[in-house]
Amino acid sequence: MPQPRPRKRHPETASRILAAAEEAFAAHGLAGARTERIAARAGVNKALLYYYFRGKRDLYRSVLRRLLEDLARTGEPGAGSPLSARERLAGFVNRYFDFLATHPNYPRLMQREVMESKGELDWVLRDYYRPLLEGLVRLIAEGVRQGEFRRVDPQQSTLSLLGATTSYFAAPLWGRFLGCDLLDPDALEARRRSLLDFLSHGLFQPERGQR
Repeated sequence: MPQPRPRKRHPETASRILAAAEEAFAAHGLAGARTERIAARAGVNKALLYYYFRGKRDLYRSVLRRLLEDLARTGEPGAGSPLSARERLAGFVNRYFDFLATHPNYPRLMQREVMESKGELDWVLRDYYRPLLEGLVRLIAEGVRQGEFRRVDPQQSTLSLLGATTSYFAAPLWGRFLGCDLLDPDALEARRRSLLDFLSHGLFQPERGQR
């Protein structure tokens, strides 16, 4: 008797489930999100959700991993890049800014993960944050050595840079006090220009001919 063929998993279905789960986990956390609502929002039945993912925790980790894979792609160009340290760092800031602008759930999810993970952050730190942070520290140290950047502490400058970029997206409530939508395209571009201007004056040495 022939064995039944395994059902084919469709990437677009998995993507819909992950998108619905991302919204639910960002709003309610792992404990508060309901798989029935995730399945309904994704347009699938609950059984199909468990066919694609082993359970709610597996789905949650898959949501985080998908976001973190996108984050990893914001990293600096590899060794041998013809770009200067100044150009590579400005490129990273733009890519990281775009990542945050297009992944509004990321700050909320990671804040929840830090508060609710109960020591389960090791894989995030090891696989994603450590390579990103170490790459930025090396890049800033290289810029200091080459005279492109001021003599700064590379680790502290990395933390300042990430904090200045992330905090804008992590606290959208600030827009209520300022009377504007912080995620409006014009507001985003104004923030990007201000961030790059701050970077230019706070870290970069004046280019030749401007000193």
